[in-house]
Amino acid sequence: MSLLRQPLIRLLAVNLAAGMAVALLLLGGLLALNFGGLRELIRGDGAAAAILLGFGFIVTFGSAAMGSAVMMLGRERKRGGGKARARRRSIEQRHGPRPAARRLEIG
Repeated sequence: MSLLRQPLIRLLAVNLAAGMAVALLLLGGLLALNFGGLRELIRGDGAAAAILLGFGFIVTFGSAAMGSAVMMLGRERKRGGGKARARRRSIEQRHGPRPAARRLEIG
């Protein structure tokens, strides 16, 4: 059985890829903007500095994306905010359920 056919491994791989993309975009943006003279510092030290900085960003953002995906596994999707749902319930208790909306036919 392929590893990517297992749902948890696939979830982690997809979120790791998303975190890596964010990390590389952020690193590219920092280098393009030359934030704090970072580009000149990296050019002076060679490729080792860029590789280490990129690895640190990938580990940080990849693990953050994977961790948030794992923490969201047990949650159900909710529709509407808490206040809106409470307001809707109180209105339904007083006036009954809302009638179904009718479709408007045009033409």
